[in-house]
Amino acid sequence: MSCNIKLVHKTKKRYRFYCQELKGTEYNSSSLIHNLKSVDGINAVRINQKIGTIIFEHEGVSLSVIEEMLASLDMNKYKTCQTFINDCMDCISDEEPSLFGVTRAGTALVAERMVSNDTAKMFITSLAAKPLLIEGVKELFSEGLTSKVLEATAVGVSIARKDYLAANSTNTMLELGEYIEETTVHKSDDLIKELAKPNVQKAWIEVEEKGKAVQKLVNTAEIKVGDIVIVGAGDTIAIDGHVLSGSASVNQVSMTGESEPVAKQRGDKVISGTVVEDGRLKIWAEYVGEDTATARIKNYIATSLNEKSAIGLKATKLADKLVPVTLGLAGVSYLINRDFESVAAVLQADYSCALKLATPVAFKSSISKAGKNGIMIKGAKAIEALNNVDTFVFDKTGTLTYGDLEVESINSFLPKWKEDDILNLTASAEEHYFHPVAEAVVKAAREKGFVHMHHEEVEFIVAHGVKTIVNGKEVVIGSRHFLEDDENIDFSKHEKKIEKCLLEGRTLLYVGYDKKLLGTIGMRDRVRKNAKTTLQKLKSMGVKEIVMLTGDIQEKADSLAKELGVDTVYANMKPTQKAEIIKSLKDKGAKVAFVGDGINDAPALMSADVGISMSKGADIAKATADIGLLKDDIDAVAQAKELANKTMKLINNNFNATVGVNSLILTGATVGLFSPITTAVLHNGTTIGLLFNSMKGVNITKRVQ
Repeated sequence: MSCNIKLVHKTKKRYRFYCQELKGTEYNSSSLIHNLKSVDGINAVRINQKIGTIIFEHEGVSLSVIEEMLASLDMNKYKTCQTFINDCMDCISDEEPSLFGVTRAGTALVAERMVSNDTAKMFITSLAAKPLLIEGVKELFSEGLTSKVLEATAVGVSIARKDYLAANSTNTMLELGEYIEETTVHKSDDLIKELAKPNVQKAWIEVEEKGKAVQKLVNTAEIKVGDIVIVGAGDTIAIDGHVLSGSASVNQVSMTGESEPVAKQRGDKVISGTVVEDGRLKIWAEYVGEDTATARIKNYIATSLNEKSAIGLKATKLADKLVPVTLGLAGVSYLINRDFESVAAVLQADYSCALKLATPVAFKSSISKAGKNGIMIKGAKAIEALNNVDTFVFDKTGTLTYGDLEVESINSFLPKWKEDDILNLTASAEEHYFHPVAEAVVKAAREKGFVHMHHEEVEFIVAHGVKTIVNGKEVVIGSRHFLEDDENIDFSKHEKKIEKCLLEGRTLLYVGYDKKLLGTIGMRDRVRKNAKTTLQKLKSMGVKEIVMLTGDIQEKADSLAKELGVDTVYANMKPTQKAEIIKSLKDKGAKVAFVGDGINDAPALMSADVGISMSKGADIAKATADIGLLKDDIDAVAQAKELANKTMKLINNNFNATVGVNSLILTGATVGLFSPITTAVLHNGTTIGLLFNSMKGVNITKRVQ
């Protein structure tokens, strides 16, 4: 569903649009705003769902650019989880799949053999086939020639010919196939019904009352970002966040597929839907409600269960188009054989059942298997697209590397300050925050016997660093731009040492004290142990080109690319250039998958044919990706590609088998080789066999640790 927009007001730096779709439907505003702000020059976006308006504040962005972006928006991607589920619930029946039809037809098949009177045989057979005959007539007048009309005609002709065995056999096989279809669909509906239930209704949070910290039981809907949530043994975690204190063993099998519990302690990230088996945690809530991992997964599944794939639509259209062909062959059969037995035989076989049913069942089976292995696929279209991908683009940090920095060196530029003193000072200021740099510094300080330094309140400056006061003097910690340009700290005396660290591939954190450059802390991000084997596995599956994007200098980027077996590398990259690289590759005819994890990766994830977000990625990256990884393992990218390839191969094999086998059956029936009952058994048996083959799905090869 696209966004129908209308410009209602504009000024030099402000546009206001009316979007009808926003009214009356709940959308995840935070994800939608993140996406709309991805265009350079847009400073702010405000959304009012009650009146259906979107306001852009910008710096010289043309009206046509914003109108084009809004027109191309898929609003379904931003519906809240509960809205998706409610949409799905509208078309779900509470009735259990019934064996009554199979029993009725099967009983008639047996009973008809046990009586000798033709009138009784006709009565038993007609009574059993009545629902099918009525449905066929109704569909003929409402929808024209369909597979249901063909099935009813086949049974009706057999009854008219007094071939009650063929009529009852065909009816029984059709009822059995329909029961299997209903059972498969019902399992999907059960999953949606389960999703409609909130995972955790209440949770304990820590609040301050009369100067004391007390625990309070609240509804999970009331939890806000920044709340401290307390989770004990046996409890399910209701939010995504970071552990403030405590330690626990957490079972993450429902989210990542990992059966072994994982130890969690201060600084570790925890996700909703996982269970504390032993211990107790205080968690700082980072994502709540619709923004949690659990809510996003519900969104993925609800979407994927109701999405029509291109090949599925092709199969349905082909099945309906082939109905007149079958009827035409029935006429040819009469001309050849001059009897209605061959006509009845031809009418027993058609392509529709196997074509229409096996394909969606195969997709659902694969999506389910992927989910159990920590790979969330948003729908059948993502599987189709990933199967066609021949170029993989990796953003280096957090994908080919772990994204977890480790302190490797400390340089002191003031004689009175030892390296450990600089580390302790930095850790004392940074320990209140949970970004990767802060976590790396605090971890290193603890390993060396962290001695906390007293400081005043810490001020956090987004995208720059932190400021505080120690011993009456100002401490500033962060990027070079922050210290040199904003705080006017002189770097000129230390350029050679800084340059040496940068050439060695370290990420530098700069520490200023009393308006002087106190020192630097050098950190390095480790390359994933299985990154090289994963890229090799992708190559073995037909991927033609592996591309790496990085902000590193060219020499460092080339060295890593050679080590990992990357074909093409783009160094010194700015975040805004990633989507441009994707576009240039697609313009050359490549089918591109982009793997990333950062906020600035969202435009690239959306530009690619398939976007894949890593498990530790930013919320907006996960929201815009077609495939989300729940486990921090790059091998899952290769597993997803393998699953897509195998699923499409299974579907194509089923498709070819359906067309091939049914064509042979129809040919045999047309020339009089098969009786109606033989044709019915062959046709319906093939359909049921292909259905079970689709339900079995495909296997994913797991990496040996």
